Amino acid sequence: QLQAFGGGLVQAGGSLRLSCEASGRTVSRSDMGWFRQAPGKEREFIATIRRASGSTGYLDSVKGRFSISRDNAKNTVYLQMNSLKPEDTAVYFCAASSRRLIMSRLRAVSAYDYWGQGTQVTVSS
Repeated sequence: QLQAFGGGLVQAGGSLRLSCEASGRTVSRSDMGWFRQAPGKEREFIATIRRASGSTGYLDSVKGRFSISRDNAKNTVYLQMNSLKPEDTAVYFCAASSRRLIMSRLRAVSAYDYWGQGTQVTVSS
């Protein structure tokens, strides 16, 4: 089970840190991802972190602004979001993949077996 929290209302240019706590499985044994979904749009890949190497991948539009990290001791994955823009407004979801996939495949919704409930992020202009 995954539980995401930390969303909220922030002004453009502000920051938020989302957390995703895992229970029943360890984040160190899964490739973890963050996605977002705005109203009327498809769920969109944001970032991923590999289970063994800790390698990361990002959506181009968030590179340099967002950072994904993992604390194995706390069994938690984070998404630090800086320089937020109104277009970042969406419901943000964390997800876990137990499959052995190449990095590029981890950008797909279908790569993930487990999903959190989502947390709303609203960025005002």
